[in-house]
Amino acid sequence: MAPLEITASRADPALLDLPWETPLEQWPDEILAALPRGISRHVVRFARVSGRVLALKEISHALAQREYEMLRVLGRLEIPAVESFAVVSGRTTPSGEELDAVLITRHLQFSLPYRAVFSQVSRPDTAHRLLDALAVLLVRLHLEGFYWGDVSLSNTLFRRDAGAFAAYLVDVETGSLHEQLSTGQRHYDLDLARTNIIGELMDLQAGDMFDPEADPVAVGDDLISRYEELWETLTSRERFSADERWRVSARIEKLNELGFDVGELEITTDLDGTTLSIMPKVVDAGHHARRLMRLTGIDAQENQARRLLNDLDQYRADTEQQLEDEEFVAHEWLQRQYEPVVRAVPRSMRSKLEPPEFFHEILEHKWFLSEKQGHDVSLDETVRHYILNVLIHRPDEKSLVTTETSALPIFDS
Repeated sequence: MAPLEITASRADPALLDLPWETPLEQWPDEILAALPRGISRHVVRFARVSGRVLALKEISHALAQREYEMLRVLGRLEIPAVESFAVVSGRTTPSGEELDAVLITRHLQFSLPYRAVFSQVSRPDTAHRLLDALAVLLVRLHLEGFYWGDVSLSNTLFRRDAGAFAAYLVDVETGSLHEQLSTGQRHYDLDLARTNIIGELMDLQAGDMFDPEADPVAVGDDLISRYEELWETLTSRERFSADERWRVSARIEKLNELGFDVGELEITTDLDGTTLSIMPKVVDAGHHARRLMRLTGIDAQENQARRLLNDLDQYRADTEQQLEDEEFVAHEWLQRQYEPVVRAVPRSMRSKLEPPEFFHEILEHKWFLSEKQGHDVSLDETVRHYILNVLIHRPDEKSLVTTETSALPIFDS
């Protein structure tokens, strides 16, 4: 019998207690965590180990090892993706039959596969919000030289992001990293994405989970246009006369508004110096998230960070501290505005939403209540009303416990 082998950056001895001699699809329910699963060509299960939830995928040893290493590389590049945890190989049944290896990744807390999103979120623009998130993820991957090779909603997880969604890469089995992608490689990824997404949306329509009047082909085409628009904005060369130098700052500000920092900008002139051209060379996503982290230490998605920073700016104006140090005001806002709100959530409800998303929801609810009552409603009153009338009815999203997405309550968000 071959020895069991576990490859991990930080191995957990509790992994040895799992029934590796049994095919994954036959594992007993008592050791599994019943989380919503996306569609996969492989057997995928979730297990609770040492207080954490792990995702386990049964595949060949070569593929498991390759995907494990690729996820570690993407993690170092700060690409939104699940985190690799371990590879278990050398598995055999008691009778000596060889079993496939298992790739283990950490379960992405507060994330949902696309089918769970459509089951839980009842809004006509859900598909477009998911595709917006997928377009941003695909652009980020392509900027880093990553060719996905299997773009689909099924290979993506989604987390709430201040009224939008943030997309995370799940399956990198067919992916490869290059110095720079060719136009052909990018377009092949896009074409594959369009084909897969149209098929997935048609499948949702057949199951009454997607608007029967919507056109899946048009939605698939929309992904292409959204991707191309963002790619053009981030990478195209812009030409203008030498007396329009303000356009350099305007280009950088536009990229910042989209959530990207410019690490390097190429500026060239023609021979007589009358024309300038600029082209971003190094572009990093996460502009607002990095600024929020620097000022407050809050780790948030990009749109959440944008919303929290807007509230910080509003607080600065309301307290007439525009001339004060930004770091000083941010510390005060954190103590007086943000922390009292997120601490008000009862412990039993803290797995329903991430703290930054809860704060965003409170700001939205405050506007709704103030408009309804015709006067400014305080944050304290808003928090109480939201918890008692909205939050209490939401499902837990930290580790949503159900395998049937049809069992999820519909929630308009």
